[in-house]
Amino acid sequence: MSIKPTTVSELRYFTTPEHECSYLEGKRSTTLFADPGAHINTELYSMLSSVGFRRSGRHIYRPHCQDCRACIPVRVPVQHFERNRKQKRVWRKNSDLEIKMVSPEYTDENYSIFNAYINARHIDGDMYPADPDQFRSFLVDGRPEAAFCEFRKDDKLIAVCVADVMSDGLSAIYTFFSPAESKRGLGNFAVLWLIEEAIKMNKPNVYLGYWIKECQKMNYKMDYRPIEAYYRDQWQLVK
Repeated sequence: MSIKPTTVSELRYFTTPEHECSYLEGKRSTTLFADPGAHINTELYSMLSSVGFRRSGRHIYRPHCQDCRACIPVRVPVQHFERNRKQKRVWRKNSDLEIKMVSPEYTDENYSIFNAYINARHIDGDMYPADPDQFRSFLVDGRPEAAFCEFRKDDKLIAVCVADVMSDGLSAIYTFFSPAESKRGLGNFAVLWLIEEAIKMNKPNVYLGYWIKECQKMNYKMDYRPIEAYYRDQWQLVK
């Protein structure tokens, strides 16, 4: 029988053995997982997100390192967001795209873009080489809140933003796009689009995962202002 906790404190948690950090060279990390056997509904999942948890596939987790607090959860309070000059250019550049939210599924069309994206952008990462089972477990077989936001040009799929629709916002899980369309700034555009969608849905936040000051590939998250960070068990505006 599955457990049905109703609060974050009622859940059981498990930690991984210490392992090599994926973001900071020479660092070791530990991850805390919410009980994968528990029944976690949308409300409880949203509560977990509001205290710094993220989702990968079916797993809900957050860093739990003894001597490091570099991974900081961040979110955009969408009602106060204003595009900067660069973001306005990216928005205009992609105004020709058709965007639709669909249920997550594996197709040859979306997997071919994912495979090309990993080969072009993450050949040195732990997701290389891509394979269909990895794609399904990471992005398709997740939670009922998940959606594939498809970005199409003349009916041709060029990008997918995977996002979860939660009680208090949208959570950006992963975005991949055709390397041939890299000049569009589709990663940035996906975040801008999620912010607009959250406003339409009357949801206050877009969660962007973890920001690590020392990790250059995370720096783009600080471009979305105002932005809040989860410090010392509360959300605070980043100055």
